[in-house]
Amino acid sequence: MALKDRVLAVLEANKGKTVSGTKISNTVGVTRGAVWKAVNSLRSEGYSISAVTNRGYCLEESNDLISEQAIRPYLKTKALGKKLDVYREIDSTNSFTKEAAHYGAVHGTTVIAEIQTGGKGRLGRKFYSPLGMGVYMSVIIRPKLSIDSSLLVTSCAAVAVAQAIERVAPELECQIKWVNDIYINGRKVCGILTEASIDVEQGGLEYAVIGIGINVQNSSFPEELANTATSIKMEIHHNVSRNMLAAEVLNCLEEQLEHIDDSEFMKEYVRRSNVIGKKITVTQGDDLFTADCFGIDSKGRLLVRCENGEEKAVGSGTIRFA
Repeated sequence: MALKDRVLAVLEANKGKTVSGTKISNTVGVTRGAVWKAVNSLRSEGYSISAVTNRGYCLEESNDLISEQAIRPYLKTKALGKKLDVYREIDSTNSFTKEAAHYGAVHGTTVIAEIQTGGKGRLGRKFYSPLGMGVYMSVIIRPKLSIDSSLLVTSCAAVAVAQAIERVAPELECQIKWVNDIYINGRKVCGILTEASIDVEQGGLEYAVIGIGINVQNSSFPEELANTATSIKMEIHHNVSRNMLAAEVLNCLEEQLEHIDDSEFMKEYVRRSNVIGKKITVTQGDDLFTADCFGIDSKGRLLVRCENGEEKAVGSGTIRFA
């Protein structure tokens, strides 16, 4: 770990408190002059660190830059996030993490970025990922799952993200729009994109990369998103810790993945659905039809009743409210 990261770990552990230069230098095993240089390096990256003569350094409470050192105190997982890489800028956390998975990155490897220049949504859509506003992360999982069970990974992740948001902002209630969007008060706050590799010989999942983008501190959106998107801050009118939220997503995701085989989380998924009981338009390739949604089955498929009375289970495609 670089010296500035070791110094940051000490400051994060004492966030809002003044820590003497001597204590920091003794903790990380370097001179006070080296500590001073590390602090200046952190300031150049955007950290607000005050210095008081004869007292030491203080990392201000208002700091919300995402870092491994700030996430770890909240992390309670056994595997997810144990290998954790944080970048200021990346094209797409999913693209980056998929390549790492292809070359053998371990289960639980997590990549987080402050900004994505090419954030990905479903069906090749772009995901709006401005600097310092959200939590943009991708996680590698390598569970032993059949191809059928692997289809539930996104549903499992949706439940976990909804729970994580409510842990850091208990006044909120999250709903899930099939299959991969989290909504608050009728607007989208999070999108989830799962990309998987299938082991053809074994007939199961080799790995999955779960991409999660959450709008956290945004106070506005581009015109094309202004009527459909929201952020946690816009809903509760104050900031929440993005580091705490990132850790809680990993905590909740690991908890829910323990039930991926028995689909226990699907009860929660159904309870949170904002689609059941609604008239929707379903698009599957070139096929488009309107139907009433009356449920979601244990495999995560929408149960719909078409206008001609035919009932079917929809396992793929996109929907919008009719």
